[in-house]
Amino acid sequence: MYEVNLAGIVNDSVTDGAGLRLTLFAQGCPRRCKGCHNPTALEFAGGTKYKLEEIVSMAEKNPLLSGVTFSGGEPFAQAEAFTELAKLLRKKGLNICIYTGYTFEELIKNPVWVALLEQADILVDGEFILEKRDLTLKFRGSSNQRVLDVPKSLEKGEAVRSVSPKWV
Repeated sequence: MYEVNLAGIVNDSVTDGAGLRLTLFAQGCPRRCKGCHNPTALEFAGGTKYKLEEIVSMAEKNPLLSGVTFSGGEPFAQAEAFTELAKLLRKKGLNICIYTGYTFEELIKNPVWVALLEQADILVDGEFILEKRDLTLKFRGSSNQRVLDVPKSLEKGEAVRSVSPKWV
């Protein structure tokens, strides 16, 4: 039985993706981006473990949710558990957005990470670079980060930017 280790949960988020979202902050990140927006989530020790069914139950309690966002820390550091969680949430009609410090090109080299990508609708990829910080960007912190249409990216085998006005 899978569990996810989370640094935090935000209900009713409008800043972590399009629409009203449940945002899950993974505990632990192998990267140490200067200026990280969530430094308390960097260490792998700590956090709170949740059974996947607990998270699904949280999502079901809010009929206004349009989706769930996996943020961090680094969700791909717990890829297997987040993959199973995403499958359960998608069955409930929710879309999945994932924030990662990795690029799409890095992620597709790892089959375990690809399994999680296959459950996502949107990927915000790339590490946060403080020198490229741009507060005018929608759902991104720095200009190097991309908002990708995951199904189209996987189909083409290369990063395809989202053109949805909800996301860009």
